[in-house]
Amino acid sequence: MTSLGTALPPRPDEPLEGLTLTRVRLGPGGPLGSVRIEGGRVAAVMTETPAGPALDLEGRTLLPGLRDAHVHAAQWASVRHRLDLAGAESARAAADAVRRYAAALPAGEVLVGYGFRDGLWPDAPHKSLLDEVSPGRPVALVSADLHAAWLNSAGLALVGRAGHATGLLREGECFAAVAALPEVPAEVVDRWVAEACRAAAARGVTGLIDFHFADNLTDWSRRAAAGPLTVRVDAAVYPAHLEAAIERGLRTGDELPGTGGLLRVGPLKLFTDGSLNTRTALCRDPYPGLEGTAEAYGVQETSYEELVRLMRHAWAHGIEPAVHAIGDRANTLARDAFAEVGCRGRIEHAQLLTAEDVPRFAALGVTAGVQPAHAPDDRDVAERHWAGRTGRAFAYADLVAAGARLEFGSDAPVAPLDPWSAIAAAVGRTGDERPAWHPEQCLPVRAALAASTGGRVAVRAGDPADLVVVDVDPLEADARTLRELPVHATLLAGRFTHGPC
Repeated sequence: MTSLGTALPPRPDEPLEGLTLTRVRLGPGGPLGSVRIEGGRVAAVMTETPAGPALDLEGRTLLPGLRDAHVHAAQWASVRHRLDLAGAESARAAADAVRRYAAALPAGEVLVGYGFRDGLWPDAPHKSLLDEVSPGRPVALVSADLHAAWLNSAGLALVGRAGHATGLLREGECFAAVAALPEVPAEVVDRWVAEACRAAAARGVTGLIDFHFADNLTDWSRRAAAGPLTVRVDAAVYPAHLEAAIERGLRTGDELPGTGGLLRVGPLKLFTDGSLNTRTALCRDPYPGLEGTAEAYGVQETSYEELVRLMRHAWAHGIEPAVHAIGDRANTLARDAFAEVGCRGRIEHAQLLTAEDVPRFAALGVTAGVQPAHAPDDRDVAERHWAGRTGRAFAYADLVAAGARLEFGSDAPVAPLDPWSAIAAAVGRTGDERPAWHPEQCLPVRAALAASTGGRVAVRAGDPADLVVVDVDPLEADARTLRELPVHATLLAGRFTHGPC
């Protein structure tokens, strides 16, 4: 490998000048060629090998940088330092894991866990189970979908909910309880976020949309001021911070000063419903076992009138809405609101759709922000709670055939922040040894890549030099290799954020 001919710069907003990547495959299935980078952008894409210093990539494949279009960054960063309950197959097993984990914690420290999925458990989460294994220490366990929290009596008292009947909090109660837990110092969270972003860069990620439930513009501005960002960030705005953004004259897509163009204003995040695992996704049909109850069809988080009001107000000031909708009834309401307001924007998740709603994405110009890793993760709980309807769940092939724009995300920490997991799940529709789940909804590799790179799979002259170099051409990878695809190098605006040196 020949020398770069220049030293790596100390900051990601100081790109390498005059860098040439050579002997690199130009996109999946593409020819060998070279790419010239100048001023943080792709200056030229060539099929010949130019003279002069160059970085020889030895036949590896060059792709546009990958983008995770749905992340909860601080939560993802934090759960990497918490008790992992993803493997717990019952409430009792989760409680036993709490017992073991608590033994190593300092006295008095709150035990926070993450990742339980109770939708298929044979027993119900209850505070008495956690009281048994941790009678004095506050315990707070957050579900994998972030829409439920399970606390013991000490934990309930800590967040102002002493005496709660079960200790299992859902939706609004859950969000309020999690917000009331003792805060980790901002400098610690920022360090964890920086670590998580470096890990994302090592998987080829150059950009993300952060939907963390916080004042994201303020938090990311602080992080950018403290040190160079290793990914581009679109910071979502929540209704509590909407007026402040409007008063500053901020619009979706605006770059914030002092961030080297790496931090932009994201969309306004709104909710129509809850989640599948928590049985709060708003559906047209009742959940089995909940018939006749107040929440038999799920939960409508925001009234249609309020949804339209917020969307119209944000759009009038240049802020695009991103509407969370999982159940089929919620998705219809979200699309009706987009049609009434007449604005651009996104629907996040779009997990269960009616046949009539599928073509409305393209007709309305609304992006479907979807998380393919949820399909294999949720196939069993979907078969139980959406029985007879799973043919229209996670219907990515139908959406693509109808002309919809798909953007892939992870919803980290709901799934790991790894775009190759999402791509493999979209292509293969399985996460284990079982055959593909509803294989008619599998996507071709090129379509899955495009949904992870902003719509293109080939590098073009004039684009920002946000690039990823992979060891294996994705078109030639088997299912396991695609899921674990080795990333040789990642560049952000022409600077290496991962490898090769």
